[in-house]
Amino acid sequence: MSGPPLALTLGDPAGVGPEIVAKAWTALRESGPAFVVVGDAQALASAPGAAPVRAVHSSDEATRIFASALPVLDLPLKAPVVAGQPSAAAAPAIIRWIETAVGLALSRTVSGVVTAPIAKAPLYEAGFKFPGHTEFLGELTTQAAFDGARGPVMMLTAADLRVTLVTVHEPIARVPAALSVEKIVTAGLVTAQALRRDFGIAAPRIAVAGLNPHAGESGGIGREEIEIVDPAVRALKDLGVDARGPYPSDSLFPAEMRAGYDAALCMFHDQALIPVKMLDFWGGVNVTLGLPIVRTSPDHGTAFDIAGRGIARPDSLIAAIRLAADIAGRRA
Repeated sequence: MSGPPLALTLGDPAGVGPEIVAKAWTALRESGPAFVVVGDAQALASAPGAAPVRAVHSSDEATRIFASALPVLDLPLKAPVVAGQPSAAAAPAIIRWIETAVGLALSRTVSGVVTAPIAKAPLYEAGFKFPGHTEFLGELTTQAAFDGARGPVMMLTAADLRVTLVTVHEPIARVPAALSVEKIVTAGLVTAQALRRDFGIAAPRIAVAGLNPHAGESGGIGREEIEIVDPAVRALKDLGVDARGPYPSDSLFPAEMRAGYDAALCMFHDQALIPVKMLDFWGGVNVTLGLPIVRTSPDHGTAFDIAGRGIARPDSLIAAIRLAADIAGRRA
């Protein structure tokens, strides 16, 4: 293996992160992509089915030993954690791991960042002020130079489907007020740019979902399509983006429709994530678009209920590692 490895943050060590990281290394140790874990070496060493763990001090060292041991940039926890029992005491370490990985990516020491799942509640208890990973990464990279429309915008991929979100972790009752022409246009521009830059699609096509049932039925079931979504689609077209819609979301995701676009731009969380998880529950990947660094993550949470039992599946994390390497290669 050659070139900088990826940085993989350990996520919440009380969740399935340590287990799926070890399993991902076992699956990828011979073929790559190579990665270095940013986290606690002891938490990895004690994970179910643990891989041989070796502390390293540089990305070059991590690449050299990847086939024989799981390389870890060891930033230890202040106290041991118990699988399945999240604690706010681990929050400073979890945040530090993310900050360190982002710093490595900004300095080009690693080729991208893959993040294992975090739980928001313990972080909030410790004073974390961001809705999630995506928004935190946007803040950490806000001062870095970036050529193009800036996010962060969340994309989910599964099988032949890519979806991006205008609003992310908004309660359903607040989604209509959170939408605006500007937000939809920004998300559309970031999506089109990423499809070209990160996915190698020369002429990307974006299908824009409506908000209401039947895309508002010409105003009979809501006016957001008339007042917000349609003007945004027209603005995107004026900016040179091949955007179409708004389409009723209940008919946007069958295979015949998916063949007609490269990404669907969705208005709220479940509108995007339900079709992704229906298509490939185990292999979906979360990608953050519009950042100066590459970032992916598995499309699942910490799974505290099965942590420490040795039954967590690494499929989504492996897919996230592979996609991060693909995107990094295209950007390079």
